[in-house]
Amino acid sequence: MADKEEHDDEPTIAQDIVVTKYKMAGDMVNGILLKVADKCVAGATVVEVCDFGDKLLTSETGKVFKKDKEMKKGIAFPTCISINNCICHFSPLKSEPDVIMKDGDLVKIDMGAHIDGFAAVVAHTLVVGASKENKITGRKADVLLAAHTAAEVALRLVKPGAENNSVTDDLQHVAEAFHCKPVEGMLSHQLQQHKIDGEKAIIQNPNEAQRKEHEKCKFDVHEVYGIDILVSTGEGKGREMDARTTVFKKKETVYQLKMKASRQFFSEMEKKFNTMPFTLRSFEDEKKAKMGVGECVKHGLVDPFTVLWERENEYVAQFKYTLLLMPNGPLRITGGLFNPETCESQYSVEDEKIKDLLATSASRKAAKKKKKKAEKAITENVNAVKQETEAEA
Repeated sequence: MADKEEHDDEPTIAQDIVVTKYKMAGDMVNGILLKVADKCVAGATVVEVCDFGDKLLTSETGKVFKKDKEMKKGIAFPTCISINNCICHFSPLKSEPDVIMKDGDLVKIDMGAHIDGFAAVVAHTLVVGASKENKITGRKADVLLAAHTAAEVALRLVKPGAENNSVTDDLQHVAEAFHCKPVEGMLSHQLQQHKIDGEKAIIQNPNEAQRKEHEKCKFDVHEVYGIDILVSTGEGKGREMDARTTVFKKKETVYQLKMKASRQFFSEMEKKFNTMPFTLRSFEDEKKAKMGVGECVKHGLVDPFTVLWERENEYVAQFKYTLLLMPNGPLRITGGLFNPETCESQYSVEDEKIKDLLATSASRKAAKKKKKKAEKAITENVNAVKQETEAEA
């Protein structure tokens, strides 16, 4: 009962101000994603692009709600650039060997920002040097279209009353249509205030044990989800290699740290990031952070976001967006940058049920006018808050 009361008190998108904060964070993330994508060219280094993204996430979120000194805002997920067969979470340190992008690389950009703990997350995949004139073909095109189509299917399936497991099954069918596989065990989490891995989740391509353990649930109105689609041309199983884990997130575990470097690291982490994921690169002393994080991991004070890899010569594509389940239909506030016309694949979705689903609008037709009115009201709220914060500055 106490747990239910606690959830009843939790701020949700039933409140206009919460929607406004999500939308503001979403607008920032979308703008920053475009700038980061422009930096992904032949000769660019991954660490420079990651650092560029993180600086923008910090500076843009710092421009709003300046009067509220207690309000937490900033990075909700540090910029990660994972190339080709690297699945996720690659965000190298300045003190370690860098990776240089080259023409033809399939590049995944993953990031997020939050205002008052309300996070907007996004991921996008591009191919360096590709354009409408210089189209993406072969397995890169297959995996991009598989991931993009799966993301569009999820957009139409994640709605109040629907079940998470039905989304899992249809994502599998879409990937297989392009002779690809969703990456095993990857999760799309419910987003809650100060929490990017909320209670409810959608699992991709679960193995037998994961399917048994994964909790079945239904989506409800006024919930928010980070829909995260990762698809591989290979077997879809992530494995660790020699890349250092640099992204972590604080847990609620309590332990008295022994090392001075660990205590300094923990103190800086709490002050800067609280419960949001962060990269060691953002600490004042990267070398000391590398020393301090070890004891924190060992005693369960932080969760590591391990760098995962598919087999060599395979490709992994990722699309992620933030979805608000509003009373008048789903509202996607991040993503949507991908243009499928840049790809040519010999495969397509043949399943009539999924084709019919994709032919429908992502919002309920009967609610279109109300939805447009609601979206207009949200935009007006966002603009009003921006004007107010600019006046404060």
